[in-house]
Amino acid sequence: MDGIIGLVITWLIMAVSFFIISKLPTGVDIEDFGTALVAAAIFGFMNAFITPVLQVLALPLTILTLGAFAIVVNAIVFGLAAKLVTGFKLRWGIWSALIGAVALAVTNSLLTSLVSNVV
Repeated sequence: MDGIIGLVITWLIMAVSFFIISKLPTGVDIEDFGTALVAAAIFGFMNAFITPVLQVLALPLTILTLGAFAIVVNAIVFGLAAKLVTGFKLRWGIWSALIGAVALAVTNSLLTSLVSNVV
Protein backbone atom coordinates (compact mmCIF):
# COMPACT_ATOMS: atom_id res chain seq x y z
CA MET A 1 0.00 0.00 0.00
CA ASP A 2 1.66 3.15 -1.19
CA GLY A 3 0.90 6.82 -1.08
CA ILE A 4 -2.04 8.59 0.45
CA ILE A 5 -4.40 5.63 -0.07
CA GLY A 6 -2.05 3.41 1.95
CA LEU A 7 -1.89 6.02 4.69
CA VAL A 8 -5.68 6.28 4.86
CA ILE A 9 -6.07 2.48 4.92
CA THR A 10 -3.47 2.19 7.69
CA TRP A 11 -5.24 4.93 9.67
CA LEU A 12 -8.62 3.20 9.28
CA ILE A 13 -7.16 -0.17 10.31
CA MET A 14 -5.64 1.46 13.39
CA ALA A 15 -8.98 3.13 14.23
CA VAL A 16 -10.83 -0.18 13.89
CA SER A 17 -8.17 -1.80 16.10
CA PHE A 18 -8.67 0.91 18.75
CA PHE A 19 -12.44 0.42 18.59
CA ILE A 20 -12.12 -3.37 18.90
CA ILE A 21 -9.83 -3.24 21.93
CA SER A 22 -12.22 -0.80 23.60
CA LYS A 23 -14.87 -3.55 23.42
CA LEU A 24 -12.55 -6.12 25.02
CA PRO A 25 -11.90 -6.29 28.79
CA THR A 26 -8.63 -4.34 28.51
CA GLY A 27 -9.51 -1.32 30.64
CA VAL A 28 -9.48 0.88 27.52
CA ASP A 29 -12.61 2.99 27.00
CA ILE A 30 -13.28 4.75 23.70
CA GLU A 31 -16.63 6.50 23.34
CA ASP A 32 -17.34 5.98 19.64
CA PHE A 33 -15.71 5.32 16.28
CA GLY A 34 -15.07 9.05 15.74
CA THR A 35 -12.99 9.06 18.91
CA ALA A 36 -11.19 5.96 17.65
CA LEU A 37 -10.33 7.82 14.43
CA VAL A 38 -8.87 10.73 16.40
CA ALA A 39 -7.01 8.35 18.75
CA ALA A 40 -5.53 6.49 15.77
CA ALA A 41 -4.33 9.74 14.21
CA ILE A 42 -2.77 11.00 17.46
CA PHE A 43 -1.22 7.60 18.23
CA GLY A 44 0.18 7.35 14.69
CA PHE A 45 1.67 10.84 14.90
CA MET A 46 3.21 10.06 18.28
CA ASN A 47 4.55 6.73 17.01
CA ALA A 48 6.25 8.54 14.15
CA PHE A 49 7.80 11.40 16.12
CA ILE A 50 7.88 10.67 19.87
CA THR A 51 8.44 6.90 20.04
CA PRO A 52 11.85 6.99 18.29
CA VAL A 53 13.11 9.58 20.79
CA LEU A 54 11.83 7.52 23.73
CA GLN A 55 13.37 4.37 22.28
CA VAL A 56 16.78 6.00 22.05
CA LEU A 57 16.51 7.31 25.61
CA ALA A 58 15.36 3.89 26.85
CA LEU A 59 17.94 1.91 24.88
CA PRO A 60 20.02 0.87 27.92
CA LEU A 61 16.92 -0.46 29.71
CA THR A 62 15.69 -2.14 26.55
CA ILE A 63 19.03 -3.93 26.15
CA LEU A 64 19.11 -4.85 29.83
CA THR A 65 15.61 -6.37 29.64
CA LEU A 66 16.29 -8.07 26.29
CA GLY A 67 13.73 -5.90 24.51
CA ALA A 68 10.88 -6.18 27.02
CA PHE A 69 11.11 -2.50 27.95
CA ALA A 70 10.02 -1.62 24.41
CA ILE A 71 6.50 -2.65 25.48
CA VAL A 72 6.67 -0.12 28.31
CA VAL A 73 7.73 2.60 25.85
CA ASN A 74 4.74 1.71 23.66
CA ALA A 75 2.47 1.79 26.73
CA ILE A 76 3.77 5.27 27.62
CA VAL A 77 2.89 6.53 24.13
CA PHE A 78 -0.50 4.78 24.40
CA GLY A 79 -1.14 6.52 27.73
CA LEU A 80 -0.08 9.90 26.34
CA ALA A 81 -2.52 9.45 23.46
CA ALA A 82 -5.28 8.67 25.98
CA LYS A 83 -4.48 11.90 27.85
CA LEU A 84 -4.67 13.95 24.65
CA VAL A 85 -7.89 12.53 23.19
CA THR A 86 -11.23 13.40 24.77
CA GLY A 87 -13.35 10.26 25.11
CA PHE A 88 -10.33 7.93 25.30
CA LYS A 89 -9.81 6.74 28.87
CA LEU A 90 -7.70 4.17 30.66
CA ARG A 91 -9.64 2.61 33.54
CA TRP A 92 -6.64 1.04 35.30
CA GLY A 93 -3.94 3.58 34.49
CA ILE A 94 -0.60 2.14 33.38
CA TRP A 95 -1.98 -1.41 33.48
CA SER A 96 -4.65 -0.47 30.94
CA ALA A 97 -1.95 1.19 28.85
CA LEU A 98 0.22 -1.96 28.93
CA ILE A 99 -2.67 -4.31 28.14
CA GLY A 100 -4.06 -1.91 25.55
CA ALA A 101 -0.70 -1.46 23.81
CA VAL A 102 -0.22 -5.23 23.49
CA ALA A 103 -3.85 -5.75 22.41
CA LEU A 104 -3.52 -2.93 19.87
CA ALA A 105 -0.36 -4.44 18.40
CA VAL A 106 -1.95 -7.88 18.05
CA THR A 107 -5.27 -6.59 16.69
CA ASN A 108 -3.61 -4.16 14.31
CA SER A 109 -1.27 -6.87 13.04
CA LEU A 110 -4.15 -9.29 12.41
CA LEU A 111 -6.28 -6.70 10.63
CA THR A 112 -3.34 -5.48 8.54
CA SER A 113 -2.53 -9.02 7.40
CA LEU A 114 -6.21 -9.60 6.54
CA VAL A 115 -6.43 -6.40 4.52
CA SER A 116 -3.11 -6.94 2.76
CA ASN A 117 -4.26 -10.41 1.67
CA VAL A 118 -7.43 -8.90 0.18
CA VAL A 119 -5.81 -5.89 -1.49
